[in-house]
Amino acid sequence: MLPSSAKLLIHCAVGICLGSAVWGQANLEVRNKPGEKAEPRPRSNIRVDSTLVLIPVTVTDPLNRFVTGLEKENFKLLEDKLPQDITQFSSEDAPLSVGVVFDCSGSMGHKLDKSRQAVAQFFKLANPEDEFFLVQFNDSANLIQPFTRNLEEIQNKLAFTQSKGRTALLDAVYMALHEMKKAKNPRKALLLISDGGDNSSRYSEAEIKTLVKEADVQIYAIGIYESAGGRSRTPEESSGPALLTEIAEQTGGRQYQVDNLNELPDVAAKIGVELRNQYILGYAPKNLTRDGKYRRVQVRLVQPRGMPVLRPFWKQGYYAPAQ
Repeated sequence: MLPSSAKLLIHCAVGICLGSAVWGQANLEVRNKPGEKAEPRPRSNIRVDSTLVLIPVTVTDPLNRFVTGLEKENFKLLEDKLPQDITQFSSEDAPLSVGVVFDCSGSMGHKLDKSRQAVAQFFKLANPEDEFFLVQFNDSANLIQPFTRNLEEIQNKLAFTQSKGRTALLDAVYMALHEMKKAKNPRKALLLISDGGDNSSRYSEAEIKTLVKEADVQIYAIGIYESAGGRSRTPEESSGPALLTEIAEQTGGRQYQVDNLNELPDVAAKIGVELRNQYILGYAPKNLTRDGKYRRVQVRLVQPRGMPVLRPFWKQGYYAPAQ
């Protein structure tokens, strides 16, 4: 039995429960205008309005169940191996700004209904202060619904979604990151649902990977893939799992691969639960050099007495400002 003094709660969702985390550096912005091609940019174009760095952390037990109830004293934080002072600590369900990035390309036909159900299940975990927008993509990416707190508006528009065309996934991620600059909440996330790689975008993988690494947006992807005995995948579909995994993990998020369509709503619910069970560690870096270099972050746990070995998940670093 766990000691009552620990005041820890373990949360489990049915099925796969994987922890991950993101980092947030205040007001990191993508500077391109809508429709403007994203060019690789030097670190000097990063704008940081605050010296506060935010590190969302997920903690799991050996069964991959989420653990809440830890205190600030249970965490140690290092930047480039130098200990940092945690000046802000939170574990409450803070409001989120979320972009739903929804694939409606030709190959999604029979997957659309379960994908809509997945979004609806994700919405069930929303709180009244959350805000959402919807980007859909096939041959091109389109902002279908700007930020709103009325979830029915998004679900009504998803109800009329039709499957056709190719897959401009990278353009959709770019558009969502651009729309996210209008977010009112400090915590930001994208829920991306797709069944394959990209074959119709203007932006390259390298450009988008750079953008998502610089942004303070956590990306979760649900990849719906054909089973080994299913139809032959195109080269783009074959590269889909690796592409979505890299895009998500750069931000500290994660990709969930789904073979059985019936699992989609449960997987979306798990992502929602994870976003609601994160610790936010805030610190002012002791290294004040504005050199635009990548800073590696490490989170260590002070193991609570009487608990099994716990594991933290967090984003591995961030880019310092260059000016």
